[in-house]
Amino acid sequence: MDVLSVVGLLVGIIAIVGGNAMEGGHLSGLANGPAAVIVLGGTLGAAMLQTPMATFRHAFVVSRWIVFPPALDMRGSIDRVISWSTTARKEGLLGLEALAETESDEFSRKGLQLLVDGGEPESIRSILEVELITQEDRHLHAAKVFEAMGGYSPTIGIIGAVMGLIHVMGNLADPSKLGAGIATAFVATIYGVGLANMLFLPVAAKLKSTVKSQSNLREMIIEGLIAIADGENPRTIEMKLEGYLNK
Repeated sequence: MDVLSVVGLLVGIIAIVGGNAMEGGHLSGLANGPAAVIVLGGTLGAAMLQTPMATFRHAFVVSRWIVFPPALDMRGSIDRVISWSTTARKEGLLGLEALAETESDEFSRKGLQLLVDGGEPESIRSILEVELITQEDRHLHAAKVFEAMGGYSPTIGIIGAVMGLIHVMGNLADPSKLGAGIATAFVATIYGVGLANMLFLPVAAKLKSTVKSQSNLREMIIEGLIAIADGENPRTIEMKLEGYLNK
């Protein structure tokens, strides 16, 4: 579980609500159903309009990575690659077949199977890099859905504020309603800007960071598999792959 994501969101909410209370405001003053409907509905609709269905659905599938990111153990993965290298050195590439059958990671399993099948190093690299790039692009497009929502929501918030002001202008004959009406109108702007900068844009950035880390790990696995195919010494492979620990 990514505790930092949860803590960060809570800190942001507490800071805004607490600051509002310190200025003498009330929580009820920030609660406005119509403004929430306009901002959330408008932002979601705009994002749906620009995004293919598969990408939109995938964006909400990978959004769980904000709190529950995929396990990315670079040190452990290097150790696995070294164990594969040791097995290949002792038993030949065919000795990796049993390991390929029990490998839980689909990407690693595919690479091991290519080794067992006697693929040329450049052929193995080409096949695995195509899969890496395809998966990376798919996840990055999902992150861009939240990035787009972060761009739309402030503008939708302004639309909500203008709509509220139009309603206020219709009540000019009753001055007692003007102050509350104007305050309510600007809640939509708070929702739009707040959601963009406290939720949508941070979520997009965190997803991009996670995707980058995942790609680094897979690049390391590719380099390790190519080194095994080239018959390099396990110790040499380990020294080469340890460079990925600093990325």
